[in-house]
Amino acid sequence: MLTLKAKDWFTDAFPLSVERREPQPAFPPHKHEFSEIVLVTAGTALHVTGHDSWRLSAGEVFVIGGPRVHEYRELEKLALINILFDAGKLRVQPGDLPSIPGYHALFTLEPVWRRRGQFTSRLRLSPAELSAVLGFVDQLESELKARLPGFGFQSTALFMQIVCYLSRCYSRFKGSDSRALLRSAEAIAHLESNFAEPLNLNRLADIAHMPKRTFIRCFQAATGNSPIAYLIELRIRHAARLLRQTNESVTDIAFQVGFNDSNYFTRQFRAVIGLSPREYRNQQQLRE
Repeated sequence: MLTLKAKDWFTDAFPLSVERREPQPAFPPHKHEFSEIVLVTAGTALHVTGHDSWRLSAGEVFVIGGPRVHEYRELEKLALINILFDAGKLRVQPGDLPSIPGYHALFTLEPVWRRRGQFTSRLRLSPAELSAVLGFVDQLESELKARLPGFGFQSTALFMQIVCYLSRCYSRFKGSDSRALLRSAEAIAHLESNFAEPLNLNRLADIAHMPKRTFIRCFQAATGNSPIAYLIELRIRHAARLLRQTNESVTDIAFQVGFNDSNYFTRQFRAVIGLSPREYRNQQQLRE
């Protein structure tokens, strides 16, 4: 199986690249050491991933994770723009991006649901939306080519602008399958926005329009964690930010992010981060 290597696609190991395929040539089944956002700008083709396939047309957008094998068949003047990225190496703070249901739908839920054969819809941009995204892509491509001082910051900012715009477009998308998926994404977004509150599985299941057991099963399949484990990691992530950016006490931070017991918070922090909160703060201060 052909594997596309990061070193062959990311100049100077910077984990972003824009690759235009206008038209897309025939290419064997392959996987990547990175992920990619695929924008279909013209033509049609059959996109094949494992045992699943679907017909592509202009305006469609989807995300392919690195290990997922895929190829294009029956190409008819297919034109693509691929935005290659390694999220782990970009090291960007998502801010309030996870509060957008479309973000979870496009980057987390849709790839998993499609792999399980439960989902056939994709995000389809209107001509105006596609034009707007292509404008951002042109700017990103220019930054990556020129590589002027500050290009890393600017390129990352433009990439995040593309991610945010696509996430908002997905939240507005009216496809019937997508609406079902978005309800699950809305539950995850609710959890992200209300992480300090006690976990209410009934409320999340209601938002997702699912029975509680079904919601828990789907949540775990999509995120790799149970809702409670996901919530704990979410709280720890916010606690780590507060430890880096403030001088507040460990106890105060524990209460702010939703823990009622600072000792339990410390145990969970160590389990997730590998250090106690105080050790983590000291380490961050030494790096500054």
